[in-house]
Amino acid sequence: MDFTPTQEQAAAQGLAARIFGDLATPDRLAAAGGDSDPELWKALCAAGLLEAVEETGLLGLVLLAEEQGRTTAQVPFTASGVYGLLAVARHGTDEQRARLLPGLRDGTTVVTGAFPETGRIRAEAGGPGGGGLLTGTVDWVPWLRDATHVLLPDQDAALWLVPLSPAAGRAPSDGAVPGPPAATGAPSVPGPPAATVTPVELTAPWAAGRLVLDGAPGERLGAGAACASVLAAARIAFAGLQAGVCSGSLARAVAHTAVREQFGRPLATRQAVQLRAADAYMDTEAIRVTAYEAAWRHDRALPAREHALTAAWWASEAGKRVVHAGQHLHGGTGADLDHPVHRHFLWGRQLDAYLGCGTELLAELGDVLAKGEPS
Repeated sequence: MDFTPTQEQAAAQGLAARIFGDLATPDRLAAAGGDSDPELWKALCAAGLLEAVEETGLLGLVLLAEEQGRTTAQVPFTASGVYGLLAVARHGTDEQRARLLPGLRDGTTVVTGAFPETGRIRAEAGGPGGGGLLTGTVDWVPWLRDATHVLLPDQDAALWLVPLSPAAGRAPSDGAVPGPPAATGAPSVPGPPAATVTPVELTAPWAAGRLVLDGAPGERLGAGAACASVLAAARIAFAGLQAGVCSGSLARAVAHTAVREQFGRPLATRQAVQLRAADAYMDTEAIRVTAYEAAWRHDRALPAREHALTAAWWASEAGKRVVHAGQHLHGGTGADLDHPVHRHFLWGRQLDAYLGCGTELLAELGDVLAKGEPS
């Protein structure tokens, strides 16, 4: 195994770091509130970073997700990368790839995922073009308010791609690359007939929504094990996002303790502070290396289900330890809800529970190993 980024992956990560660093500043994030930043989204699209995800694979997305997490940038980058670009490229038909990938590459199409809610949505035949009609409710879906489509599993773990209304996506009027929609204050956003998105506020500002489908049209994506493959890829991608969140939290804690003095000495010279920071660093590296390994295996079509669960477990269990440590090392400053480190805390706790918390992931991993299920 060699996780050394390729030249293309390293170049994309460096560009992403500059754009996120320049535009996802604490002041801009505070101004965005619970919504996404359309200007940042346009900048990412214009730089070709969404297209780079398709070219650099899941490991490339993990590297870019780290940079998003490092700044807690409020855009649906990781979600649309894994639920949109990579899912369609890997599991879509030739016709679906030709129709959907151009919009996913330039950011005019944004896909989020209602995972792992298998069984919450029922599918019936009778949709347009031989598709299906979807009925059911998902209480919250991240970045749903930004999405033009949502990818979700039905009661039989078959994947469906459901279009949402133009109001919930981005219909440009001037030919420019659109960004996530600005908040309108409306109580709900209607989709096509029988699809409704109602804004929901989560622990982290992920522009989430409650999805209600009542005979909404959708098209199948992939077959067989496509649902398990997309879920595994999502767990890996969001583990990469958590690695970035933890890195950002730890970097802020290190900077703070290096200048904050107690009894005439910087806090960073205290052994207890050093040990706490060292533990947080080791936890962050564990998240990163397990995400890299799982992504590397996924890109090479090697068995990766257990590795995805392992990465997700580390992201959950170690992630919450790191963001708690980052806030603790800031002392009283860390309790300030407006301090940038608190954003990392909120994102870390949200990612802790997304796509399965630690105990759920460990139980699932145990079942897979006990049953000897193929990855």
